[in-house]
Amino acid sequence: EDEIAGVCSALGAAFGGSIAVTTSSGPGIALKQEAINLAVMVELPLVICNVQRGGPSTGLPTKTEQADLFQAIFGRNSDSPLPVIAAATPADCFATAYEAVRIAVKYMTPVILLTDGYLANGAEPWNVPRFEDLPPIPAVFRTDPEGFFPYLRDPQTLARPWVRPGTPGLEHRVGGIEKADVTGNISYDPANHELMTTYRARKVQAVAQDIPPTTVRGEAGGHLLVLGWGSTFGAIAAAVDELRGQDVRVSQVHLRYLNPLPPDLGSILARFTKVLIPEMNMGQLRTIVRAEYLVDAVGLNKVQGQPFKVAEILDGIRNTLEA
Repeated sequence: EDEIAGVCSALGAAFGGSIAVTTSSGPGIALKQEAINLAVMVELPLVICNVQRGGPSTGLPTKTEQADLFQAIFGRNSDSPLPVIAAATPADCFATAYEAVRIAVKYMTPVILLTDGYLANGAEPWNVPRFEDLPPIPAVFRTDPEGFFPYLRDPQTLARPWVRPGTPGLEHRVGGIEKADVTGNISYDPANHELMTTYRARKVQAVAQDIPPTTVRGEAGGHLLVLGWGSTFGAIAAAVDELRGQDVRVSQVHLRYLNPLPPDLGSILARFTKVLIPEMNMGQLRTIVRAEYLVDAVGLNKVQGQPFKVAEILDGIRNTLEA
C-alpha cells in the first residue's frame, strides 16, 4: 500500500486494540506525518520505524544516513511531541523495537524508532530470546463503564484509557479536533486547548522516568566524552577502546533515548571538558545538546552515504584533544 494508507491502517489497528507498526524511510515518513500528528492528538499507541537513508528527497535511496532526527522530533505541525528512540546495532534493533512498543502501550502515544540503511543491511550473531524471558508489556483495556471518561488520565503516566470499539457502555469519539479534558467532547475553549497541549507534552516527558541510568564507557569524567546515537556505536566503541588501550583518557556515551533525553545526561556532560558528537548528518544531535545543556559540543559530521570508519573517529578524537 501507499505510505499514507499504511500509517492510517496502522492507526486504525491501534484504535481496534492491536499492536500497530508502520515502516518507511525519510520521504515516506514525511508523507505519514499528518497521520502521525493525528495519532498524537487521539493518543493511541503506534510505532513508526524510520530506516534512514541518504536525502533529501530521493537523495541516495540505497545508501545510509542518520539525518532524520530533526524530522522525528520536530517534524509535525504545532506542538506535537512524541518519544524517539534509536537502535545501535543489528541485534539491538529487536530490543529497541520491543522497547518502542512498551513505551507506546504504557503511555498511549506514537513512538518513532530510528534505524538506518547500515543497520538494515548489517548482521551480527544474536540469540533469539525465549518469549517467557521477555519483560511483559501489559495492555490494559477498559471494560467497566462505571466512572469512565475517555480523557481521564493515569496520574503517573498521564495516559488515557485504551478502549476497544464496541465495548458496551464505553462509546466515545476520537478525531483530530481538540477534545475537552476528561470528557473528550469537542472543545474550542482556549484554556482547555492549552491544558491538553500541556498534558500531551508532559506525558512524553514522563517517559524519562523509565529511562535507566546512562552507561559511561570509561571514566565517569575527564577531558573528552564521545557522544553518539544510532549505528555509529560500533565505530565509536572501537576507536575509544583503541585509544584507552594507549592510556588516552576518553570516554563514550551512546544514546538510545533521544526524546526525551536521559535525565542524567546533563550531569554527565558537565563532568567532561570537551564533548565530541560523531553523526552521519550535519550536526543534528549536536544542535539539540547545545540548546538543551548549553554545552559547547563539537561535531564530527559525515554525509557520504557511508558509515563511519574507525580511523575517521580516531582522527576526530585526536583532533579534538589537540584543539
